[in-house]
Amino acid sequence: MQPLEAFGLVDVRVGRIVRAEPNAGARKPAFKLWIDFGPLGIKQSSAQLVALYTPDTLVGRLVVAAVNLGVRKVNGFNSEVLVLGAPDESGHVVLLAPDREVPLGGRMF
Repeated sequence: MQPLEAFGLVDVRVGRIVRAEPNAGARKPAFKLWIDFGPLGIKQSSAQLVALYTPDTLVGRLVVAAVNLGVRKVNGFNSEVLVLGAPDESGHVVLLAPDREVPLGGRMF
């Protein structure tokens, strides 16, 4: 498989966080997120973002997430998408997001 073909296998979409709460009991501190992907609907994710974010600062934010990697149970919570981020100088996750408004559910290319 060529690298460009491999890149195309991961479906990365834009969504907006509509709800966030602590994922109490998760092995590593995390938040439960509900993310609106427009035509794809609302999907759930458990994300380890507690070092730099609070539920209040997450709600309303645009994020990018891989939406076709399958479902993973995290402390009994179905994590359906993988929210993408990059580490800061301390190793804390900084969310990746578009720098302006785009339609929800838009696919990265």
